Amino acid sequence: MIAEPLSVGTSAGTEELIRIDAHASSKEDAILQAGQLLVAAGCVAPGYEQSMVRREAVANTYLGSGVAIPHGLGEDKGLVRRDGIVVLQLREGIEWNPGQRAHLVVGIAASSDSHIAILRRLTRLIQDEARLQTLLATDDPAVIAAALDQDTTPSETRPPASDLAESVAWTVDYPAGLHARPASVWSEAAKAGATPIRIRHGDDMADPRSLVSLLQLGLKAGDRISISAGARPALDQFLRTVTGLTAREKADAARAAEKAKAPVRGWKPVGAPTMIAGVAASPGLAIGPVHLLAAAELDVPDQPVDLVTGGALLNDALVRTKAQMKALIDDTTRRLGAADAAIFAAQAGLLDDTDLITLTCQLMVEGHGVAWSWHRAIDRMAGQLSALGNPVLAARAADLHDVGRRVLAQIDPALGVGTLADLPEQPCVIVAADLSPSDTATLDTSRVAGIATALGGPTSHSAILARTLGLPSVVAGGADLLAQAAGTTAIVDGDSGRVWLNPSEADIASARNWIAEIAAKRAAEEAERSSPARTGDGHDLAIGANVNRPDQVPFALSQGGEGVGLMRTEFLFLERGDSPGEDEQFAIYRDMIDALEGRPLIVRALDIGGDKQVPHLDLPKEENPFLGVRGARLLLRRPDLLEPQLRALYRTAKGGGDLSIMFPMITSASELITLRERCEAIRAALDAPIVPIGIMIEVPAAAVQADALAAHADFFSIGTNDLTQYALAIDRQNPDLASEADSLHPAVLRLIAMTVEGARKHDRWVGVCGGIAGDPFGAALLTGLGVSELSMTPRDIPAVKARIRASHLTDLQALAARALDATSAAQVRALDGEEA
Repeated sequence: MIAEPLSVGTSAGTEELIRIDAHASSKEDAILQAGQLLVAAGCVAPGYEQSMVRREAVANTYLGSGVAIPHGLGEDKGLVRRDGIVVLQLREGIEWNPGQRAHLVVGIAASSDSHIAILRRLTRLIQDEARLQTLLATDDPAVIAAALDQDTTPSETRPPASDLAESVAWTVDYPAGLHARPASVWSEAAKAGATPIRIRHGDDMADPRSLVSLLQLGLKAGDRISISAGARPALDQFLRTVTGLTAREKADAARAAEKAKAPVRGWKPVGAPTMIAGVAASPGLAIGPVHLLAAAELDVPDQPVDLVTGGALLNDALVRTKAQMKALIDDTTRRLGAADAAIFAAQAGLLDDTDLITLTCQLMVEGHGVAWSWHRAIDRMAGQLSALGNPVLAARAADLHDVGRRVLAQIDPALGVGTLADLPEQPCVIVAADLSPSDTATLDTSRVAGIATALGGPTSHSAILARTLGLPSVVAGGADLLAQAAGTTAIVDGDSGRVWLNPSEADIASARNWIAEIAAKRAAEEAERSSPARTGDGHDLAIGANVNRPDQVPFALSQGGEGVGLMRTEFLFLERGDSPGEDEQFAIYRDMIDALEGRPLIVRALDIGGDKQVPHLDLPKEENPFLGVRGARLLLRRPDLLEPQLRALYRTAKGGGDLSIMFPMITSASELITLRERCEAIRAALDAPIVPIGIMIEVPAAAVQADALAAHADFFSIGTNDLTQYALAIDRQNPDLASEADSLHPAVLRLIAMTVEGARKHDRWVGVCGGIAGDPFGAALLTGLGVSELSMTPRDIPAVKARIRASHLTDLQALAARALDATSAAQVRALDGEEA
């Protein structure tokens, strides 16, 4: 037996635990044989062999070069009595996976870090092809035992930079250099062919099949490189791909330059700081040092080292991270309690995951660097967990990414990037590829001044939450944002959609003065927030708030909200791993009614689909969920979701209060009629009062036939975010198109006007609960178009009310007429301030 400390033991004969010229009928048979040897050696309790089989169903234990290392599941570590390994020498081999044949099966029992020690030895052994072949042919088990008990280092030399047989020189003519997007096209083109291709820049070489390798070259516009291949046709094909991107890259650069030259509305710097143009997502101006968050796709350089060095580096990083996690657990327990510390304890447990360590070693055997291998292993395992559609496992995937980045920072400090858990004490500007809604919702606003993301759209849930928190935010700023060094001073302008970098002292002083002026203006607006939104000529507009939970109502009312114009009930489903029952929903709706103290509440029935997916609902996978079963379509197909919600709502109405029900994503009168019939059946069964039933206008089809729908709906509420997306055929989350998904586009405004006109034929009122309702200029336009009610993020209410009170309805109607005649959203926005 090879036992702790992973050397040849004496409790059993080597011949009994290293089977020479063994035979197995299948992979499972080989695994069971190895497991039975471990049981016989006293390393594990009976049952561990079945755990080894189960492990194979969820992870690949084929290490490479004919070596497989089956072992038990992490949850069965309790069956391990002491560390040890056994070996089956299968000269004929056994198919482990398609295309993989195992000749040396090393069964492992390990309850601690000793697992990585044997993996280091095996990975080194695999690099020594001659010695490995000797082990596969030897008749002496002691030779195998000695090989697994020795630390040998294969000789490795890095080849000098050189070209392949056919080469061509090319000067990089992409204005932005070889950034991630064109590099990914190069990589895919290289992978598509069987002929090797090489890129050389001076003494640096890259295999274009590796995206990271390409990006490591740091190619800029004007750099002269050599592109070479093993055959001329492959070189010519690859070169066509490279040069074919030039026109697009130049066009993209021109668009970016044009975007940057667009007139700046609002604050302007005194000097000329570096500017990155994005899309305005949450208003206001913020100043602070950049706090760079890890991107979902972190670029980790692939720097191969010999396996002895790599294995030791990984082991040391794991040990240091465990110590770091222990300190974090202790600190969190002291400050917040054991319950909150449990998440870090769970993350620490992932550091002992043998599958993760095994996969990392497999990638190192293939010739990759330790940091790259660890990062790729984390991504693969996290991807597998996320793909299962189980919210609990998805949370474990997030834990994997988090703890994985901690280890990366230990392997290479240059890979250390910020997290939301280590925000600086002074208010900072968070810079990230994107922020999830949950990340945004949990931000500590005393330590975050503003947000700037490379991706995202102004109508994303994260942008909505940023407005709720009052954090200036810019989205869709592009990859240049992520290239900024941590600590760089940044000014985020959430009104113009610009991020200014390295501003001068004069710029900073000017920005602070602007912030003070805006604060004074908002204070004046907030002082009048309880006053009605009544125009100078006496026209009243109802103002509601968009809230999701009862505990948000007091703040909404304190900001001047006159009720809740939109309660998004999908958050009751999104924030948990199961569906809330009827009684639980009833309690929440009742609490909302009670918190409003007689003010109106409009509850939107479950709106799932599109960008709001709920894993535990087991919805079918759709190629385009925005055009699939979402909103009303889902409710009509899933009575198990619709009926409990309707019963809870009508039970709420029976207890009193001003309640209305609203159905999302209606596209035809037949859908609404069927839903009303189900409402009436449930209402009658509960002997509940009749409540108004309205619909969301979110698709052009509904706006165009508003008059027909108004015959069956008691009111309309326009969701301008989705209406814009569907009318303009623009994915509002697409960073390349985010700036064009403007709800003030004349086409969208005309659909709103059609909706109001159709509603009037049946004396129905129309509200708007989408993003432009909270934009003072947008609110002014909507009032002029004939909208009766606006519902918005609570923080937007004072400014919107102030804008309405400063206007006259006749002027707003004239303004709306001019907007309908405009030809672009830019022309519409240029009308801002012209209603007087």
